[in-house]
Amino acid sequence: MRWIKKGLIIKPRPDLGWMVTHAMVPFAEKVTGDLFRVYFSGRDALNRSLIGYAQINIQRPKEVLYITKKPILGLGELGCFDDNGVTPSWIVTHGGKKYLYYIGWNKCLTVRMGLVTGLAVSTDKGKTFKRFSRAPLLERTDKEPFSILTGPCVLKEGGLWRMWYVSAVGWVHRDLPRYNIKYAESKEGLVWKRKGIVCIDFASKDEAALARPCVLKEDEIYKMWYSYKGERYRIGYAESKDGIAWKRKDDLAGLDVSKDGWDSEMVEYAFVFNHKKDTYMLYNGNDYGKGGIGLAVLSKT
Repeated sequence: MRWIKKGLIIKPRPDLGWMVTHAMVPFAEKVTGDLFRVYFSGRDALNRSLIGYAQINIQRPKEVLYITKKPILGLGELGCFDDNGVTPSWIVTHGGKKYLYYIGWNKCLTVRMGLVTGLAVSTDKGKTFKRFSRAPLLERTDKEPFSILTGPCVLKEGGLWRMWYVSAVGWVHRDLPRYNIKYAESKEGLVWKRKGIVCIDFASKDEAALARPCVLKEDEIYKMWYSYKGERYRIGYAESKDGIAWKRKDDLAGLDVSKDGWDSEMVEYAFVFNHKKDTYMLYNGNDYGKGGIGLAVLSKT
């Protein structure tokens, strides 16, 4: 694979209170024709993540056609798992509703943060969302006792819902968790069976984070893009025949940092999707999306 970078397409808007800085963890959904809605989180003046979206024409992606003036999902109630921020991860359309699987941020005392998956549902085609529950969707267990259960990718295959998600294996110290990518299944997308199956594991002891899985199934092969971090994030790639046992092929990911500019230090949080005859990637760069959201197109040669 070789990706052709098209530059930043969505940038922070200090004039909008919900995205004073950052535009991070994008998810694209086709509306009609070449029109796409890109969900993402910005950060307010207090550095708290909030969810909104922008609409673009994929043929002219740098012309933002519309952007929400207010967040479509704000902070959870004080004391809840998402009272310090919300970030979108994946959307599934089912039964005339949109299921938004999101990341809830919560400050902790002994460790820096908790990141746990929540669910919000839209009945108006994604314009607004309401929480399915004030409690998280993925609860801690004896096999997964740490408060990082997050960043899910969810695909519905027939009557089976499949999830690839981020799960902590421990904390090195209060500011450094270690987390890899695991697998879960559900019959309705609400209650998830988790057996602790690891899909993507650390390549070495120096690798601390495996984040934001994005899975496509093409030609009976499951393909996953994800972020991996030693010192700084890079985008990795893996393949699987069944979606459970994966082989890392990071050298085939095809997108790395630029020589200078907004993505010269790190690249991460890729979302890959097909449209007509092209394959696109939305991604973030330096400082976890501080510059905004970039677009790349897969080269056909």
